[in-house]
Amino acid sequence: MSNKLVCFVAFEEQDNLGIGYLASVLLQAGFDIKIIDFRLGKEDILERLDLYSPLLVGFSIIFQYHIEDFKDLINHLRDNGMNCHFSAGGHYPSLRYNELLQIIPQLDSVVLFEGEYTFLELVQSIYAGKDWKYIDGIAYRENSSIIANPLRPLEKDLDNFPLPVRQPSKEYALGKKYATILAGRGCLYDCSFCSIREFYSKPAGPVKRVRRPEMVVREMELLQEHKDCSIFMFQDDDFPVARKKWVTKFCELLTEKGLSERILWKINCRPDEVEADTCELMRNCGLFLVYVGIESGTDDGLLLMNKRMKAETSIEAVNILKQLGIDYDYGFMLFDPSSTHQSVFDNLDFLETICGGGSSPITFCKMLPYAGTKIELELRKEGRLKGRTGFYDYDFLDSSLNYLYSFMVDCFGDWIMKRDGLLNASRWARYYLTVYEKYFPPNLIVRDLDKAVHEIVSQSNRYFINTARRLVSIFCSNDYQESIDILGVVKDDVSTKHSEYRMELGEVFDSLDSLSKQEYIQLK
Repeated sequence: MSNKLVCFVAFEEQDNLGIGYLASVLLQAGFDIKIIDFRLGKEDILERLDLYSPLLVGFSIIFQYHIEDFKDLINHLRDNGMNCHFSAGGHYPSLRYNELLQIIPQLDSVVLFEGEYTFLELVQSIYAGKDWKYIDGIAYRENSSIIANPLRPLEKDLDNFPLPVRQPSKEYALGKKYATILAGRGCLYDCSFCSIREFYSKPAGPVKRVRRPEMVVREMELLQEHKDCSIFMFQDDDFPVARKKWVTKFCELLTEKGLSERILWKINCRPDEVEADTCELMRNCGLFLVYVGIESGTDDGLLLMNKRMKAETSIEAVNILKQLGIDYDYGFMLFDPSSTHQSVFDNLDFLETICGGGSSPITFCKMLPYAGTKIELELRKEGRLKGRTGFYDYDFLDSSLNYLYSFMVDCFGDWIMKRDGLLNASRWARYYLTVYEKYFPPNLIVRDLDKAVHEIVSQSNRYFINTARRLVSIFCSNDYQESIDILGVVKDDVSTKHSEYRMELGEVFDSLDSLSKQEYIQLK
């Protein structure tokens, strides 16, 4: 292959837009690129890199809990003769470059924060045989020291970047393809559990930048024309819902281009940004799904998280979305560093309020101390961080909550975390129904299937809430260690119920798939 070839190793389950933008900048400058899916495994990755003989390999370490996997891969590549320049980038590498270069000393450099121009300059310098260690926005090891050069300012106008390189479009549901897309970068809020604000605050420049609506709509138009994409998943940490002029212009352009009737799209936002008039406008132009950062159902929990809102705000936001017929998913931390048995009870009550009726499937997680967050700093000051670099965790103040959380993960792990678990299946059943109703003729059978999914989600949500309440009651008693037999029965029952609910949803998928194929044949 050409000695102007640069390879990226990244997770490619969905379009990795960070790598996509880096790749497009390199292509524009005359370099060749190859993107390799990290999930292929180290032997396949080594085989491909041996074949390509790249000038440089960039590793996209977007999630800190994959550090050991990347270390294993990079060691394997070095041990098998790969001696080209290795660089890494992402949130954790930028915020903890000292730690990363110590954990993976085989890396030659780390590209800090927003990397398009820094990475391009790095590649150009290596290609030209020039010293790259002077480049702004680079960290590297020099003998026994780690050097970090001055940071490069953020790009003020995101539309100066060429459109991102994309892998071939993949099916979303029922034959319809999707694409991920960005309306902007950054976030103005400073939630204590999130490092986004910290990431965009380090370099000079505005922490929140939004593209021109004309450019976003043009990208969507091109993706539909050239890649047959009908569904667009906005990956913004906080979609610019609060910028009403922007949203109005965006929706006007979708209508003018005739896209409103042909596409569906999803956004992420905060509960306090959900307003009926704006959401109705977006719904009429194809918005079908909102991921809402709810996080906690108690005012005390929201205060700890620095969300700057009340729990009632989330209830109001969910009610608006329900009334408008817009599906919603949500983030929710049932457990956090300040959790008590009462707070868990209160959060379960909140979950019952917002989705006990089946409007969205139950989910939960534990707040983790990600690098660069205020929670990580506070836990460190309190001496509560445990584990090793990159893998920190903490214990709850009441030790019985450690057992409760572990048991709930053991019970509901498949339900919540697996790709084919009930949470994922319930979400996708709703998505499939929305796609069918958008792109296929009205069908009474589909209405019945919609009711069936709603009922399955409602029943499973109520089962989860009641079971979780029972577990909290057991573990907050002084004799929970003597309840082994009861806990065993609960675990077996959860497994049985999970299988039953999952089977019922499987029948819905089969029916929708069969109906869509029949409609397709009739249309042909």
